Amino acid sequence: MGDLNLVTILVIATNVIISYKGFKDRYFFDRYKFNAAAVKRGEKLRILSSGFLHVDTSHLFLNMLTLYFFADVVIDSMGTIGFLLIYFASLLVGNLLSYYFHKHDYSYNAVGASGAVSGIIYAAILLYPDMSLYLFLIPIPIPAYVFGIGYMLYSIYGMKRQLGNIGHDAHFGGAVGGYLLTLVLAPWIFTDHLLMVILLAIPIVLLFFLQKAGKIG
Repeated sequence: MGDLNLVTILVIATNVIISYKGFKDRYFFDRYKFNAAAVKRGEKLRILSSGFLHVDTSHLFLNMLTLYFFADVVIDSMGTIGFLLIYFASLLVGNLLSYYFHKHDYSYNAVGASGAVSGIIYAAILLYPDMSLYLFLIPIPIPAYVFGIGYMLYSIYGMKRQLGNIGHDAHFGGAVGGYLLTLVLAPWIFTDHLLMVILLAIPIVLLFFLQKAGKIG
């Protein structure tokens, strides 16, 4: 994989430092976590700050490990500015989608970089759709686009069923943010990987129709 890009190191370090501050300081954690009621009161900073807090070390480790594997793939094609734009746009879109679905649930809380990381994963898949992924407990490589579509569909299912203590909507929103901004920044993907663009759009369209039909939200 080579040496990690300095920007990747800085993003991971920022997540680690802020998360550990939140682990040790409950007031700090509560002040900057995503909370629907607080955001509605005008505390918009939480939409950004919550993306650098995590529930515990395992939550932090999983997100940062995933970012470690995919960040430099995006940087190599999009540059550091493109990577940062996708990372932060995905974080914001993920949390904004969470707010859209939970704005009337004043007890709804969320933290984590999952939305941002999901966006980076989707950017990498669009840039390198032939890439294969090795997942835990699965001994064979999985095509990146199969993982991407499956991930989105599972997120929709999780949103519909409200599965577990997982922000499926933030994951989905982050992936959508990464998908859209990557296409804006790298329009050549429409020519080189048009089929993948269409396939990855299917879950997005599905969510739109489910929401319009009142099946989600």
